[in-house]
Amino acid sequence: MRPPLNRWSLCRLLFVLSLLAMASLSFGALAAQDAAPAVDAPTSTVADAPRIGVVTMQPGEIFFERFGHDALVVVDPVTGDATSYNFGYFDPSESDFIGNFVRGDMMYYLVALPLGQDLSYYQESGRGASVQWLDLTPAQARTLAASLAERAKPENARYHYDYYTANCATMVRDAINGALGGGLHSQLSGRSRGNTYRSESVRLASPSPWMWLGFDIGLGPFADQPLSRWQEAFVPMRLADALRQVRNSEGRPLVQAEQELLPHRIAPEPTESPRSWWPWLLCGLIAAAGVVALRRRRRLLGGLALPFWLFCGMGGALLTYLWGFSAHQAAWANRNLLQLSPLCLLLVPAAITLLRGRAPRAWFRIVLWAVAGVSLLGLVLHWLTLQAQYNLQWIVLLLPIHVALAWVLGRRDLPVTGR
Repeated sequence: MRPPLNRWSLCRLLFVLSLLAMASLSFGALAAQDAAPAVDAPTSTVADAPRIGVVTMQPGEIFFERFGHDALVVVDPVTGDATSYNFGYFDPSESDFIGNFVRGDMMYYLVALPLGQDLSYYQESGRGASVQWLDLTPAQARTLAASLAERAKPENARYHYDYYTANCATMVRDAINGALGGGLHSQLSGRSRGNTYRSESVRLASPSPWMWLGFDIGLGPFADQPLSRWQEAFVPMRLADALRQVRNSEGRPLVQAEQELLPHRIAPEPTESPRSWWPWLLCGLIAAAGVVALRRRRRLLGGLALPFWLFCGMGGALLTYLWGFSAHQAAWANRNLLQLSPLCLLLVPAAITLLRGRAPRAWFRIVLWAVAGVSLLGLVLHWLTLQAQYNLQWIVLLLPIHVALAWVLGRRDLPVTGR
């Protein structure tokens, strides 16, 4: 396997690609080899049975660290060496790496490395880490350790990465479930707290406004299905919480003991908070009232409409690409396309014409009213709830503006002055 990307190269890459509105959950690149925190694994009742633990790293301050991270740790029963099995590696030197990233066709790796080496970056950046020691039978522990060692071999380490269904946390979850013979899935799949991929993404990304806005705009109805506790475990901290409530194959709590490895010295994980749509409606109505108030100053209105139509048109083009030409399932069938319509790009030349003090061509009115009508269709579909998507806030923000622009600029007798 070729060397993985270091953290700071990853940061630069994801910044360039952040307009895809998909924040990467890839973590765990190698940092300096600091001394490992003391690991006090509970004593095994069988000498040759390894100890298995789940290490959960808290969210960081850089945008690609917002979701936290985790790994499986295996403590050798003879030497006491702790090996971290980390599913967060990828190879940027692979052919068409950036193209695969954009299309959502990323390949990631499982890498085995000393636990202290894996934790060194988190120690330097102030991110907390803790381990949950699992109460597995000796046979289960040996089988899981052997399975991880085999899978970490270069010829077996690759897997198709997905932000929500196949990331660092879900791979850890699935490995534990396999060791329990499906017992983890059976205990978690029928329970739900009502969280969704969207609510979890927006919550964890909330310290970075541009990031949570990108998630909220870019996610389609797939992201609004209520998650079971099993699905919710795509977030490392949710997985750690779920493990505390699970029983092992003998009916005892699966988590035998918990140990803090690193203290958390930065801002804690964001808490859940209710989301209201009425402030968005208020902003939309104020903006629409401003459009109406400027109805006699068409050049100024054209100057204000130009960046608005550019934003809507480019956003719609991106959403169209994500739906029609990428494997980002969470972005498919996104009804925000009805608010951020690619048709708005056709209005940009007309905005420039208005800035020059001229009247746009007749087709401008047709496109303008079409954009408003498509936006209104989004509200109708939301009422009908044919396919659940939590995007009312974008509808009530953008629909009043689209309608106001169509009413003011879509008239046949549109006058244009030099003011």
